[in-house]
Amino acid sequence: MTIKKDTIPMTLPLLRDRIDAIDAQIQDLINERAACAQKVAEVKLAEQGDHNVVFYRPEREAQVLRRVMERNKGPLGNEEMAKIFRQVMSSCLALERPMRIAFLGPEGTFTQQAALKHFGQSIVSAPMAAIDEVFREVESGAANYGVVPVENSTEGVVNHTLDSFRGSRLKICGEVEVRIHHNLLVAPNIAPDDVTHIYSHQQSLAQCRAWLDRYWPHAERVAVSSNAEGARLAAEAGKNGKAVAAIAGEIACQLYGLEVVSANIEDHPENTTRFLIIGNEKVPASGKDKTSLLVSAKNEPGALYRLLESFERHGVDMTRLETRPSLISKWGYVFYIDFWGHCEDEACRVVIDELRERASEVKVLGSYPVAVL
Repeated sequence: MTIKKDTIPMTLPLLRDRIDAIDAQIQDLINERAACAQKVAEVKLAEQGDHNVVFYRPEREAQVLRRVMERNKGPLGNEEMAKIFRQVMSSCLALERPMRIAFLGPEGTFTQQAALKHFGQSIVSAPMAAIDEVFREVESGAANYGVVPVENSTEGVVNHTLDSFRGSRLKICGEVEVRIHHNLLVAPNIAPDDVTHIYSHQQSLAQCRAWLDRYWPHAERVAVSSNAEGARLAAEAGKNGKAVAAIAGEIACQLYGLEVVSANIEDHPENTTRFLIIGNEKVPASGKDKTSLLVSAKNEPGALYRLLESFERHGVDMTRLETRPSLISKWGYVFYIDFWGHCEDEACRVVIDELRERASEVKVLGSYPVAVL
């Protein structure tokens, strides 16, 4: 049923009827899309076989979400509209084959939030105790993909993630950015003024240092393995009547039944963490990509200059350069480099070829779509 909005009197009952009619159309179209997704799965299985089929295509999903945002005319914002389509796509993909996603746990961490933001709600979540366990879970085939933090806008790079790539065959398949909002949480039966200890991950405590110094200078700050673990400990302490608070995100608050004393207590409002999606497949170009490299420089004068000179000469925009000890030779170093473009792009391919001539080792960690959401 097509309804011309210009001919309808703006009365509440008629507007509600119109909303009901639109809802029915949307529901029919979503189910039609889901049926198409099932057909896609059948075609892939017939052409590729059950062991070789790849259902999730990062570059394809990035292209779809970009088009959603480009054609959006409002009043919903571009990101809000893309989030709706993200979940529709997640539900349709689950009809083909539900994906198991490993992430740095426990449940309730910002890494889980990143996994849900990137893949949608229709996944099987698999929390891991450490970053190297996420890598192993994906390498073994027990998980389809993994999600690990790689850098924070205020606290810098996550060295454990970078180091885990050295001996791994996994590829970076995508990235997702999460705006980090920290909340001070307590159990429902605890009076905030009675709080004596505040639990959280050491990075979160650092990201809220100025706020804590101002408003909670007398509470002891206790670093634990994750924000979610801090929330769990606060919930357990609350059951025993102990006045303990935690700093964590919204997911942990809901998961452990805590209440928000103060919201958005991070010192820097633009505080953002970037997460990487790791998997076994190389990702084709999406039209707007990044590439990450691991480069071991030769131990000679001007070695780093000669590596970086190629980027400038071929007009390839390098976005990040990190240095880590090589762990092989004394005072030896490896460099982690991010730049715009896909490794199959002509300019990027030339740069990588020149780096291989000038460096002792060049490892392409992956080319992947730039974060859409």
